[in-house]
Amino acid sequence: MTRHEMIWSANLATRAERMRASEIRELLKLLDQPDIISFAGGIPEPSLFPFDVARRVTAGILADPNLGPQALQYSVSEGYLPLRQWIAAHMGRLGVACTPDNILITNGSQQGLDFLGKLLLSPGDTMLVEAPTYLGALQAFNAYEPRYDRLMPEGGNRTPASYASAALAAGGRVKAAYVVPDFANPTGETMSLAGRESLLDLAEDLGIAVIEDTAYEALRYEGESLPPLLALDVARCGDIDRTRTVYCGTFSKTVAPAYRVGWVCAAKEIVAKLVLAKQAADLHSSTINQMVMHGIAVAAYDAQVTAARALYRGRRDALLAALEREMPEGVSWTKPEGGLFVWATLPERFDGAALLARSIAEERVAFVPGSAFFATDAHLNTLRLNFSSPNEEKIAEGIKRLGRLIRRM
Repeated sequence: MTRHEMIWSANLATRAERMRASEIRELLKLLDQPDIISFAGGIPEPSLFPFDVARRVTAGILADPNLGPQALQYSVSEGYLPLRQWIAAHMGRLGVACTPDNILITNGSQQGLDFLGKLLLSPGDTMLVEAPTYLGALQAFNAYEPRYDRLMPEGGNRTPASYASAALAAGGRVKAAYVVPDFANPTGETMSLAGRESLLDLAEDLGIAVIEDTAYEALRYEGESLPPLLALDVARCGDIDRTRTVYCGTFSKTVAPAYRVGWVCAAKEIVAKLVLAKQAADLHSSTINQMVMHGIAVAAYDAQVTAARALYRGRRDALLAALEREMPEGVSWTKPEGGLFVWATLPERFDGAALLARSIAEERVAFVPGSAFFATDAHLNTLRLNFSSPNEEKIAEGIKRLGRLIRRM
C-alpha cells in the first residue's frame, strides 16, 4: 500500500456490509453460453414483446411537434399524467378506487421497494417477510439495516404481541410486512383470501404498513382471481387514503422489462413521501419510456396479457409434467396456478448450491439455489425453477438432465 492509496473498505458505511451480489443476476451471465439450459432468472419470453406496437408508438411520439420535445425533456417526479390516469383506471378494475394522485411511477417496481425501505426502516427495526421470499426485496431492504422476522399469514400462530416484543428486544419496532401474494417469487404459491384478511388483521393490530408486490398478478392460468390486499384494505377503510397497504406494480412481466416502468399505488400521504425519495434518487423516470408505455398499454395491454398467459401456461404444464416424469422419489415441488416459478424441495441431505455447481459442470443446467431466498435460517435443500425462459423442448431436456444428476448424487 502506498501513502496515496485510498482504502475504500475503511470508509464504507455499515450498511454496505449487508449488500450482496444477487445470485440470480450472476446466473443470468450464463445465458450467454448457448449450451446452458437455464431455469434461473425470471426472464420474459422475447417473442412476446410488442415490437410492432412499440415501433409505431415511439415513432408517433417523436414525430409529433408537441409530444416529441416533451418525450426528451425533464418531467415531473410523480410520472407522466396520462400513464398515471391509465394505471388509476386499471387499479379501479382490480377493486381499488383511486386517482392519479395515488400513483407514483417508479423505475421498475424494484425502485419502489427501495424507496419504501428508505422511508420505513431505521437500523434495527423489524421487517416481517415470508420464508422464503423474493431475493430482490431482501436486497432492497438490507441497505437500511433491518432485523427480519418470519411472517406466516397461512396457519401461523404468532400473536401481534410476540412480534412486537421480539422487535423491542432487538432494539427497534415492527415497521412493515412484505408479501408477494399472487404466484410468489420464489415458490409460485398464492395467498388465500383468509390469509390476506389475516395479514391485514395482524398489520392493523401492530399498526404497520403492508407492502404488496404484485409483479405476477396478471399471469393467472387457472383458478379464481383473488382481490389484491389493497382492494381488501380499501373495502375495510372505505377510502384508499386511509389504508395501510402499498401496492407495487410493474409492466416488466406483461409488456417488456427494459422500459423499467413500475408504479406504486397507495394513500396520498405515503405517495407524497415517496415522491420526495424519487426526487432525491433520480428526479423522475424516463419520460419517453413512460410515454411509450402509455401508448402500448392503451393499444395492447389486454392482448399482451392474453398472449403471455397462453404461452406461459404451456411452459408451466411442460415443467410440471417433466418433474413428474424425471424426478426421483423424495423430491417434491409446488404446482402454481400462475406466475413464472416452481419451488422444489429435495431430501434434507442435499445442498442446492452444491447441486448447482455440479449441474452446470456435468449437465449444463442452471437454476437458483433456494437458500438465496431466506432472510434467516435458510433451507439448503431447495431450489427455484423458472419456466418462462426455456421452451417446452428445453424444459423436457433440462429436467431430464437434472433428474439424472440428482439420482447420481
